[in-house]
Amino acid sequence: MSTPTPGATPGPIPGPLAGIRVFDLTRILAGPSAMQLLGDLGADIIKIERPGQGDDTRKWGPPYIKDAEGNDTTESAYYLCANRNKRSVTLDISKPEGQALAKKLIAQCDVLVENYKTGGLAKYGLDYASLKKEFPRLVYCSVTGFGQTGPYAERAGYDFVAQGLGGIMSITGEVEGEPVKVGVGIADLMCGMHSAVAILAALRHRDATGEGQHIDACLLDTQVSWLVNEATNYLVSGQVPVRRGNAHPNIVPYQVFKASDGYIILACGNDGQYQRFCDFAQVNHLASDPRFLTNPDRIRNREELIPLIQAVTATQPVSYWVDGLERCNVPCSPVNRIDQVFEDPQVKARDLTVQMDHPLSPDPVTMLAYPLKLSGTPATYRLPPPLLGQHTDDILSDMLNMKAEDIAALREKGGV
Repeated sequence: MSTPTPGATPGPIPGPLAGIRVFDLTRILAGPSAMQLLGDLGADIIKIERPGQGDDTRKWGPPYIKDAEGNDTTESAYYLCANRNKRSVTLDISKPEGQALAKKLIAQCDVLVENYKTGGLAKYGLDYASLKKEFPRLVYCSVTGFGQTGPYAERAGYDFVAQGLGGIMSITGEVEGEPVKVGVGIADLMCGMHSAVAILAALRHRDATGEGQHIDACLLDTQVSWLVNEATNYLVSGQVPVRRGNAHPNIVPYQVFKASDGYIILACGNDGQYQRFCDFAQVNHLASDPRFLTNPDRIRNREELIPLIQAVTATQPVSYWVDGLERCNVPCSPVNRIDQVFEDPQVKARDLTVQMDHPLSPDPVTMLAYPLKLSGTPATYRLPPPLLGQHTDDILSDMLNMKAEDIAALREKGGV
């Protein structure tokens, strides 16, 4: 269990990104998820928030953390999901005092990440064009809905809109049903992942050449990029992909089937696996039927094959198929609820949750862990998601040598 001291300024930060400091002007999910990723790997993330308001997701509840009396606190579960390993500073960048402080902090940072509307920071002198001459080594990443150019550049960006405009909803959902979004903010998350990778690439270039650069990241671009095989199917064939429910456009059988007490995923990725499934299910006539011999045959005749398989899988419970097909080396799994996910022995063995002490909770708060295993420089969990402005005084004192009375005067003016 990680038990950082709330409010403490971290000492030497472990991890492969130790020594990298980020001035983080992002909120909601895309930018914060990217910054949590970098923070888990050792970067020092300074989360800049508007005084009295903070990240919008702080209010995106219930559920909220409960205090010792069982009452809701100010910290939502949504906010917790993407804000670990950060220090919160309140700063009003709309005021000259806030802008001046921002530049002093940026001078000691390697990276600036923001998710304001395109051009939104120019009026504060904090856009890339305004900063690049003063800070030529700065890696500056802008996360928007639609990018810095093009007819939609000035529009606000939302995950749901990106999923719809970017095509993923047209191939998600039942064949005869309405388009369906992915159950989490996947356009936000994938944009955050790509942003983190690009930041690391830009830092390597900076270290080699001394030159910073501007990264133009947006929800729509990254959404389109992860249409992957379905987009390429269209680009190669000219045929528009359609919704297939849980079926796969290029592999059969590769979908959800009903068992007698629930649902299973049957994923026959090659002809050998299909043959072994038929043998285990005692439907060898389906293995030898010329309509279904090869995967191209099964794709052409999926409408005939799928009901025949469904009739068989419905006769036995989930455990029968999952256990039996595993022994036959045929990919198969249950369709778990989220509570079942965290009871799964493989998930438990992989340490996919982490507990951290939190200043508002009497008990440790459980969160998702960083998912990758680095043998030499593993992820660390140093700071729980910060309270609004929790580290303002520490950072202004430590980084800018400001005195307590000067910070108090700024706070009185509403600058921090």
